[in-house]
Amino acid sequence: MPLSTIDNTGLSQSQILSAINMPTGSVVQVVQATTTSAVSTTSLSATNTNITASITPLFSTSKVLIMINTTYGVSRGTSNTYGDIYYQITRGGTVVAGPQRMALNFGVTTWADFDQQITINYLDSPATTSSTTYTLQMYQSIANTIAVPFASSQGIIQLLEIR
Repeated sequence: MPLSTIDNTGLSQSQILSAINMPTGSVVQVVQATTTSAVSTTSLSATNTNITASITPLFSTSKVLIMINTTYGVSRGTSNTYGDIYYQITRGGTVVAGPQRMALNFGVTTWADFDQQITINYLDSPATTSSTTYTLQMYQSIANTIAVPFASSQGIIQLLEIR
């Protein structure tokens, strides 16, 4: 026998979730997007990758946990490369996390690709119930070719609304 019954006729999803009194820290919804389509650039400016997803929070007080798992690769050409790779996360075009630096150092003189797995977790407070888009951006300090995700690997972004 249930402790209580909720008549959900005419109620929105957020009203129903409020009525059942979800405890703090509950996952309200999950959005996932994947891609194997790489974005490749030689630019020294932040460049959007195809690792992007949108979520519409049900509560303006919710947090959004952003979890990204992907690879990046750098073709360094024929000379030694010493430089930095950076990543950052944007919400609607505004940087909310990063930039985070990853050092890059090739100590050999022949052409090579460098590829690396990266995992990023960030807890954001968007303070909205409007559709919100998160995108991974990458850039570099060395003007070589950088690609995300690398070599047809999969880039994954998950957005979890946390009550």
